[in-house]
Amino acid sequence: MLSEQSAATVRATLPAVGASLDEITERFYAGMFAARPELLRDLFNRGNQAAGTQRRALAGSIAAFATHLLDHPDQRPDAMLERIAHKHASLGIAPDQYAIVHEHLFAAVAGVLGEAVTPEVAAAWDEVYWLMANALIAVEKRLYEERGGREWRSWEVVERITETADVVTFRLRPVDGGPVRGFRAGQYVSVRVALEDGARQIRQYSLSGAPGPDVRQFSVKRVRDDSAPEGEVSGHLHARVRVGDVLELSEAYGDLVVDADADTPLLLASAGIGVTPIIAMLADLADAGHRAPVTVVHGDRSPADHALRADHEAYAAKLPDPTVRFWYEQDAPEGAGTGYVDLTDVPVAPGTHAYLCGPLPFMRTVREQLIGKGVAPADIHYEVFGPDLWLAK
Repeated sequence: MLSEQSAATVRATLPAVGASLDEITERFYAGMFAARPELLRDLFNRGNQAAGTQRRALAGSIAAFATHLLDHPDQRPDAMLERIAHKHASLGIAPDQYAIVHEHLFAAVAGVLGEAVTPEVAAAWDEVYWLMANALIAVEKRLYEERGGREWRSWEVVERITETADVVTFRLRPVDGGPVRGFRAGQYVSVRVALEDGARQIRQYSLSGAPGPDVRQFSVKRVRDDSAPEGEVSGHLHARVRVGDVLELSEAYGDLVVDADADTPLLLASAGIGVTPIIAMLADLADAGHRAPVTVVHGDRSPADHALRADHEAYAAKLPDPTVRFWYEQDAPEGAGTGYVDLTDVPVAPGTHAYLCGPLPFMRTVREQLIGKGVAPADIHYEVFGPDLWLAK
């Protein structure tokens, strides 16, 4: 809980701080990376930093957390904190790194706002920061304890499967031959690779299946955009990683997991490579004998671009009461929709819990349509690939 004095100060200064967040975070990252270049080389996503998306995510977290403290003084935004903590734990974030962020962030605030940062203002925002940081540290400590620590583990690629022109599935076993901890369908692992320039970059990939008790499986879409550089980690995995190569993986993390009971109607919506956690969920639901209706919707550029399409259809068909609807922007076959996912004519049962994964515009559209059909916002869950964690709840 934010103290009354700090709450009044934060409320009074939030508009000014919010208006300057982009400048503050730009200065913060520049200062921190100048002082600690290893953080950019080996921890932060260099592609997101170049595009500015990481800065916008940090700005969103600060504003969202402060606003929540003001609007709900007796509650913590646990759903938001849990999502961030899972991402941090997958990266191996340590408690002492919060002090590094604090040092450079508050130097940036003072540099941008100047004399407006009085001792009272600095103390109030310091309280906001450490309330958020300490809450995250506590959640991350629990996650590390549940998963046996935060060490990276070496895994050997034992199979490489070409799914589409731009998607490859990797199957791996631990090099040490030791036991493999289980995971919940919908979770992801961090993958750390050594690049040609010596950097060790990290990316998260959803586990798209469990083909064996000692095997990890994830699918990677090669990031290619005419207006931006190719994704350096996805490009490296596609171009260079073959059977017999070794990658470093984290334990499984992520809060996009089905917690509903077997009699709860579900809707699983995906677009593009967002299909990967949905495939794992469908396989798990089929194995568990989920009884209630399950609606499966997916959008893609074309059937040829629809990764794991055969698994998508096969696992859904194993359920007792499935509805499957696919949309394609081009080459849609008979029975599929043309264009983007549109739930207008898709029945949604009362009490449905929805799970979404895909680009943010897709998830925002589907979420709005689901709310319009009577689905409670609290029953709509999502996963974001990338740093933007601030889809409104």
